[in-house]
Amino acid sequence: MTAGEVVHVLVPEGIHDPLRPSGGNTYDRRLVEELEAAGWSVRLVELAGSWPDDGEAERDTLERELRALPDGSVALVDGLVASALGTVVVPACHRLRVVVLMHMPLGLDAAGGLHPEEGTLLRASAAVVTPSAWARSWLLATYGLDPDLVHVARPGVDPVPRVDGTEAGGALLCVGAVTPDKGQAVLVAALSRVADLAWRCTCVGSLSVFPEYADRARRDARHHQLDERFVLTGALVGDELARRWAATDVLVLPSRKETYGMVVTEALSRGIPVIASDVGGVPEALGAAPGGAQPGLLVPPGDVPPLAEALRLWLSDADRRAALRAAARERRTNLASWADTADRVGRVLREVAA
Repeated sequence: MTAGEVVHVLVPEGIHDPLRPSGGNTYDRRLVEELEAAGWSVRLVELAGSWPDDGEAERDTLERELRALPDGSVALVDGLVASALGTVVVPACHRLRVVVLMHMPLGLDAAGGLHPEEGTLLRASAAVVTPSAWARSWLLATYGLDPDLVHVARPGVDPVPRVDGTEAGGALLCVGAVTPDKGQAVLVAALSRVADLAWRCTCVGSLSVFPEYADRARRDARHHQLDERFVLTGALVGDELARRWAATDVLVLPSRKETYGMVVTEALSRGIPVIASDVGGVPEALGAAPGGAQPGLLVPPGDVPPLAEALRLWLSDADRRAALRAAARERRTNLASWADTADRVGRVLREVAA
């Protein structure tokens, strides 16, 4: 570390808001904390706006903040901001050393899997940081980027107590905003196929991001007579969220889209096994225990029967349940820390600053 290592970090407003506990917000917040702990001078800029909207207010805000940065500054810009307004960021790349922190490419939702403005932005940047090797490969294949430009800095975990779970394994937890991408309606349909078994599923996550979808999940649960066994809590934080984790036997992640799946490593950090969609960077997050055993079950995204089969296997096979728990407890020993994440990002920042 040398004196004067300064990074300007531009992120969407609200990364410290406990009621917006997205993976991107958590990553940005913990990265800033660990960079500061490592000796960086971090100048955090929270940008007001409804990102990734590209309205006039968002454009004016971003242009103003970029103009305020001295020539040659290192600017780490959240991809939710940068990709939405690449036409603003690309000109700034000529006088700033812009590093894009790409949590979730907009191209994943674009027609044909391509967002031309995003590609132009990334090619103009000094470097790109992704949360997984899968995300890096996707960006390289989609936008034809220079491989030396794109780096991986996987999310870390914080030390937390181990959760031993119950003998029957019936306490299911799903964590994430209730949206089509997170797939809670698929989970309800799968749970209806194992209604003969003993379980209770708690879904923790915002109900206001896509309220129509949250209403659908509730209706589906009532239709299948699961409304007392499938509970939507809304967003939880602090001690209340910790209590939910402490009462969990298995995490269920029915997502249709994930560049990494931070909630997977949050579960594994507690020794909790995972049933998850085999999508994006989720297999990378799940990983393997030091001995090679997989600490969870992967199923095709959006496919109800395989998810139901995985749930039935977990709930009805005590030996398999014990094996998955043992693997999860081992896996928690080889997870990266947030200091590791910041160290990797710090090396990228130093390279572009040199």
